[in-house]
Amino acid sequence: MPNENQIDLSGDGGVLKEILREGQGTETPHTGCTVSLHYTGRLVDGTEFDSSVAREPFEFPLGKGNVIKAFDMGVATMKRGERCYLTCAPNYAYGAAGSPPAIPPDATLIFELEMLNWKGEDLSPNQDGSIDRTILEASDKKRSPSDGAFVKAHISGTFGDRVFEERDVEFDYGEGSAIGIIEGVEIALEKMNIGETSKIKIQSKYAFGDKGHDEFKIPPRSTVEYTVKLIDCGKKLEEWKLSDEERLAEAKAYKEKGTNYFKKENWSLAIKMYNKCKSLLPTNADTNEEVKKVKIATHSNIALCHQKSNDHFEAKQECNAVLALDENNVKALYRRGQCNLTINELEDALEDFQKVIQLEPNNKAAANQVIICKQKIKESKNKEKKLYANMFTKLAANDKEDEPLRETDVLSKCGEWSEEDAKREAELTLERDNIIMI
Repeated sequence: MPNENQIDLSGDGGVLKEILREGQGTETPHTGCTVSLHYTGRLVDGTEFDSSVAREPFEFPLGKGNVIKAFDMGVATMKRGERCYLTCAPNYAYGAAGSPPAIPPDATLIFELEMLNWKGEDLSPNQDGSIDRTILEASDKKRSPSDGAFVKAHISGTFGDRVFEERDVEFDYGEGSAIGIIEGVEIALEKMNIGETSKIKIQSKYAFGDKGHDEFKIPPRSTVEYTVKLIDCGKKLEEWKLSDEERLAEAKAYKEKGTNYFKKENWSLAIKMYNKCKSLLPTNADTNEEVKKVKIATHSNIALCHQKSNDHFEAKQECNAVLALDENNVKALYRRGQCNLTINELEDALEDFQKVIQLEPNNKAAANQVIICKQKIKESKNKEKKLYANMFTKLAANDKEDEPLRETDVLSKCGEWSEEDAKREAELTLERDNIIMI
């Protein structure tokens, strides 16, 4: 039984806490935080079996099962600067096996703990600390937002000691940027439960980036902080339960969303919705004409979005995906020709536009592009000829400079290059080897 100074954390007397020094403030660490503390472990007879005091502080992620149960339970109740005793029954420590040779079987352990500090849970995709979450109010509800699910939340953003925005928001998860939700908040929301309130510290790359935000008076490359309460969210779409007909219907809905964002010139969200459409489509495009039609349209639309974003390499890949499904798709051929022309793949561009004319002899846009391609190819070859001519002229000049002085004879000019010789040789080299200098 616990004495009057002990707190029964486990409810069965298995983990007893006695505070030796009160901590600071009211905050305690939550699951996922990395805590830093010192400990000294003793058996009930006072034998010390381990201590971190003479070493570096002990750090571990709280609530992840990396330490004995009693540690996770006890440390979660500690404030910064707090010292306490933690008495741990065997079933909350090392159990019947113990931890030989220091800890015998079925041993009750007493730990003296000093909480030094903790840092929030790292929610950043690359685990680089750029999105740091501290739970202010936990929730035992287990539903969290997922792609496409309805989200209702209250957000409050601060920079320094100044609140720059506070509002209630409603949106479909994954589309927050359409209403000004920064990426870091949306990433954090995915890890939150309904009813939870968390403080999110977000570095610039997941906030307002290199540009900052003029209206909010956020300078470039600034770290901001949001307090977020997740009020409600929809259920996750269980794709594995969907029939092919249901998958096609969901895919079409995302395609429509993509088109709406395209009309608003929000290329990144349009691409995101079109990609979700692709992922939902059934895999029977070879046998189902409707699925094939939607897939072709989606790849084609993504290609156009990438073109609008000046990402012509990605646009070309999407055109290739269309042509793998329909080798005579005029739109895809024309757009791939545009991409090839932009990235200076001139011969490939010419081939694409000529194929368009074969399919549509009266296509004036493609005919104009053929003229442009031929002109650019001609200009490119002329540049290469000049390059070779200059190269051979320099080689001839170097040979002449290195040649030792000798008496003039009738063979003194044998083997020398004139400028005309250099140009002629350059042209012959191009025709013979088809070399492209980079």
